[in-house]
Amino acid sequence: MATLKKLSVIAIVISMSLFLLVNADVYFEERFDDGWEDRWVKSDWKKSENMSGEWNHTAGKWSGDPLDKGIQTTQDLKYYAISAEFPEFNNKDKTLVFQFSVKHEQKLNCGGGYMKLINGTINQQVFDSDTPYSIMFGPDICGENNKKVHVILSRNGKNNQIKKEISYTIDQLTHLYTLIIRPDATYNILIDNEQKQSGSLYSDWDILPPRQIRDPDAKKPEDWEDREFIADEKDSKPEGYDNIPSEIPDQNASKPEDWNTEEKGEWKAPLIPNPEYKGPWKQKKIRNPNYKGKWKAPMIDNPEFVDDPDIYVYPNLRYVGIELWQVRAGTLFDNILICDDPEYAKKVAEETWGEIKYAEKAEFEKAEKLKKEEENKLGTPLNDDDEEELDYEEPDWEAKLKEDDEGKHDEL
Repeated sequence: MATLKKLSVIAIVISMSLFLLVNADVYFEERFDDGWEDRWVKSDWKKSENMSGEWNHTAGKWSGDPLDKGIQTTQDLKYYAISAEFPEFNNKDKTLVFQFSVKHEQKLNCGGGYMKLINGTINQQVFDSDTPYSIMFGPDICGENNKKVHVILSRNGKNNQIKKEISYTIDQLTHLYTLIIRPDATYNILIDNEQKQSGSLYSDWDILPPRQIRDPDAKKPEDWEDREFIADEKDSKPEGYDNIPSEIPDQNASKPEDWNTEEKGEWKAPLIPNPEYKGPWKQKKIRNPNYKGKWKAPMIDNPEFVDDPDIYVYPNLRYVGIELWQVRAGTLFDNILICDDPEYAKKVAEETWGEIKYAEKAEFEKAEKLKKEEENKLGTPLNDDDEEELDYEEPDWEAKLKEDDEGKHDEL
């Protein structure tokens, strides 16, 4: 009887879980199966300059499943732009989940692996880096010192970069990126289904002015003691301290036998540092018993702050896009999901990236082993396309964001 009761409870829990997953609102889901080209529009951006790169529908050089394909950049030193439209939606009172996988097969040295959510109406045929967007999310690499995960939230014509650092792995395997924004203005960022960052839209972006600021009119009290250490008045300079020379004659030196007094004058022993000399005398320091810490102006309410309970809302999301510059091509995108349920996103992650990650790693290691064996036979490293040194200019993302802030974009 107890067993039947236990099974009934389990069945109810499973049914409830399935109900919740079934009732998730999925706004867009793309696994790049047959017919994907009917859903995506390749932009003509840079085409007239012969700088527009081509996409390839492939599982890549190594994969956990050769039938699990995505789209991959194929040409070095090219620009890439492609987008897909979905039924317009508003995430007010709902959680927004944006998830995708990306793999850099090419030992990426300069290029992006990020995606964009776009609001309003755009001409997909000319979608480019200047097209207004709502959210930009994903990894970007250019040189040794410029590696970051972008989480840029656009609002009122200003593109706001997250202020926190996000750690991530740089290799040649597939990784899953997940951004979750909730109606309470909190967020989570996951990579490979592991949380890498979390917090509040209010504090981790400069979307709104801060709620509180330091009082600009406050002044430090005259009796405020902010010296942590003070001179010990009981400590006095030893008698004769100033008479100790910094250098003394070397007692071990002797006049050279060939010293010519008439030509060089009377011989004197060279000077050496005096071990008794301790430098200019300084009074000892002791901890200040009246120390109150470094003075800071008190916090007051910011008169410029106006709360916006809809800080998390994007009312007319309609497109998802990839817009990149790549020095070395080979980045592969797959398993794009936009929905309102983190649990559903987790389930999709387990069904896609989770199913292939171990097999993909094994295939990669096998490919690396074969490459090493071939190099040993030839007695020299293989100089394939991945190893070529290419000239590139690192983008200045701070300047780019500043340029956008000056009114170039007019998105939410």
